[in-house]
Amino acid sequence: MSPRIPVRRVVSLVPSLTEAVAATAPRLLTGVTDWCSHPPGLGAERIGGTKNPDTARIAALAPDLVIANEEENRAPDLAALRAAGLEVMVTEVRTLEQAFAELERVLVHGCGLARPGWLDEAEAAWADVRATGPARHAVVPVWRRPWMVLGRDTFAGDILARLGIHHLYREHAERYPRIPLDELTARGAELVVLPDEPYRFTADDGPEAFPGLPTALVSGRHLTWYGPSLAEAPAVLAAALSAAS
Repeated sequence: MSPRIPVRRVVSLVPSLTEAVAATAPRLLTGVTDWCSHPPGLGAERIGGTKNPDTARIAALAPDLVIANEEENRAPDLAALRAAGLEVMVTEVRTLEQAFAELERVLVHGCGLARPGWLDEAEAAWADVRATGPARHAVVPVWRRPWMVLGRDTFAGDILARLGIHHLYREHAERYPRIPLDELTARGAELVVLPDEPYRFTADDGPEAFPGLPTALVSGRHLTWYGPSLAEAPAVLAAALSAAS
C-alpha cells in the first residue's frame, strides 16, 4: 500500500503499534485506544477499546492513516473505517520475523518515516538468542474464568520457543483454546508461564491453581507486544523463566 504523503495524523488501534509510533514520531499520533499504556502520558485522544473503537470519533479526527491488527481488531470496525474513506493498514504478527517486517512496513511504508534505530536494536537483541539445554514443556494461560491458553500459531508462542519453552498446546486446532483446569494440571507440564496481560496473573492469582509446578510470572508487554520492548524482551523474559527453575 502506498502511503498518503505526507502522513501527519495517525490513529493506532494496537497498543504495540502505538508505542512503536510514539518511540519514532510521537507527533503523528492523534488517536489511540484506551489500552494504549506505553509510553506513559500519551496526549492523543482516546477512541475506545481495541474491540470496540468509536469509529465515528475516529473518522472525525480525519487521520491520514489508521493502523490495526488482524487479531486485535474486529473486521466490521475496520470495514466501517474504510467505508468512511479512511486508509487502514492491517498487520499480521504471528512470528518474530513477521513482527520486524510489519513494524518496518507500518513505520517506513505506512507513516513515511525513516527506519528507527530502536528497530535495529531489537533485531540485534534477538539475533543471537539460542535456547540452551533441553526444551521445557509448559502451559501458558492467557485468561482464567474460563481458562484459556496459547495454542497454535501465536507470536508469544514463537517468542517462548526461541527461549527454550515449548508450550503443550502449540499444535492445537485453535489459537487460544479453552482448556479445563483439570486437563491443564494433568497434561504433564514442567512449567507454568503466567503473563500479566491480557489477564493480570500475579503471585496471588494464578500459581495456586497449579500446585507443585514451577511458575514463571512474566511481563505481558515483553511477551506479546511487538515494538520497542522487543529490544529488552530476551533478557527480561529469560530472567523470569530462569527464576522459575
